[in-house]
Amino acid sequence: MELVVRTRFAPSPTGYLHIGGVRTALFNWLFARRHGGQFILRIDDTDQQRNIDEALRPILDGFRWLGLDWDEGPEVDGPHAPYFQSQRGDRYQQAVVQLIESGAAYYDFATTEEIQAEREAAEREKRDFIYSRRFAAWDEATRQRYLDEGRQSVVRLKMPREGTLVLKDHIRGEVRFDWAREQDHVIQRP
Repeated sequence: MELVVRTRFAPSPTGYLHIGGVRTALFNWLFARRHGGQFILRIDDTDQQRNIDEALRPILDGFRWLGLDWDEGPEVDGPHAPYFQSQRGDRYQQAVVQLIESGAAYYDFATTEEIQAEREAAEREKRDFIYSRRFAAWDEATRQRYLDEGRQSVVRLKMPREGTLVLKDHIRGEVRFDWAREQDHVIQRP
């Protein structure tokens, strides 16, 4: 199987294209073009309260004016459509279900106050705060009871607790991350 470089830029249509965003898009576009890859434009329109309908056209026009063409995305489509993040909910939900069923993610019903209490306890004990995963091992019946009570949950990615991740960075060289210090990141909110 031949690997193909695929880079992406995902602007939010909450205002005009920012110079910092243009720089990031340019780096991604140049990297894709240098390696014979593909540059994908996906619109990150999930912030429905801040989205501005009129902001999309200037973003697309700005890319064209700069000569940054895209291989997949709005107006050119592609095999991984849709290219508006708000339209990809079903696809994301399928992935979340797979992660939960495989044990790689879990529903977490902890409130902000409960997590803050854990954080404050860690500070008092002068240790790093790592979330306790208190809801990670709960069964479906318990989860359903919490839902029936109206308690909301997030879904967290269950990070390894042992070992070291070693990456080879072209600029920094070998970079090491201790898994025991990594948090279980939220991957889905209500």
